[in-house]
Amino acid sequence: MSKFFMPPEWSPQAWLWIGFPHLADEWQGFLAAAQAEIAAFARAVAESGEPARLVCRDENSAAVARALTGDAVDIQIHHYGDIWLRDTGPLVVTDGAGALHARRFGFNGWGGKYVMDGDTEIGAALAHEAGLEQTLADWVLEGGAIDVDGAGLGITTEQCLLNPNRNPHLSRADIEARLQRDLGIERLLWLGDGLLNDHTDGHVDNLARFVAPGTLALPVAAGDDDPNAVVYANAKLRAEAFGVTIVPIPSPGLVERTDAEGELKIQPASHMNFAITSHAVIVPTYGTPSDQRAVEAIAACFPDRKTIGLRADAVLAGGGSFHCASQQMPALA
Repeated sequence: MSKFFMPPEWSPQAWLWIGFPHLADEWQGFLAAAQAEIAAFARAVAESGEPARLVCRDENSAAVARALTGDAVDIQIHHYGDIWLRDTGPLVVTDGAGALHARRFGFNGWGGKYVMDGDTEIGAALAHEAGLEQTLADWVLEGGAIDVDGAGLGITTEQCLLNPNRNPHLSRADIEARLQRDLGIERLLWLGDGLLNDHTDGHVDNLARFVAPGTLALPVAAGDDDPNAVVYANAKLRAEAFGVTIVPIPSPGLVERTDAEGELKIQPASHMNFAITSHAVIVPTYGTPSDQRAVEAIAACFPDRKTIGLRADAVLAGGGSFHCASQQMPALA
């Protein structure tokens, strides 16, 4: 068993890192709207009482961020590619007695699809800024590919962690052993596929999230046209067979957007990509009938926190949402 373990997201946090959009080419006409949505996310975190560190690429994007957030948010400048700090930032582990350590992993642009300058360095920069000792593991892993319940249980998807574009030399058993060694995950619940058209090859943080030890929130299909109805049903079967408690959360259902080539594409919209902070839970919404019901269902899981729904349509255009764009720094015990 690892000396260090990854604390659940609902554990006390010192601050939340949040990536700020800066590349117009990556946002296909949605850059300004995405910047406004991320700024609203950062303000909500700060206003709840947790420091928000909004990570900007350069002085130009920092000026935009300052104009959108005012004095409530700490603006920091680091060299990075895309905003998805859940995947490129450090995973901070604890020994339960006050020691913290940054685990870093290989990053290959989500299987070689999106290789961007700075994304392999930002994790080390944030860990150094936080004053953490850090270890670089010998395999590829993104933070959005896993979730933990704080009691030794982790969750992931076969579509991502068994994908040959990440670690083709590692077996299922090898990956389980490394998760135990590096993050203290003693048991692993394997789900199947992630959401349709998810660029990350099915990250679990867009599908299923722990909300308490042994308790898993899972979406319920919005109707017959929900593009992920089969995915949700399969995830439920696997979770039930594993023995976890399931909390149903409404799905946004069919969400489409016209891409840069003029084609109408199904989007991997999910309320499950919520960010948990010390005092609040920020839930992405999309202007769908499920918005309010999803916020209420998630709020019931966290009665000690304020649950806030914020629009994330433009952030989704870049490939993710609030959880993907953020990474928590655990507080010292």
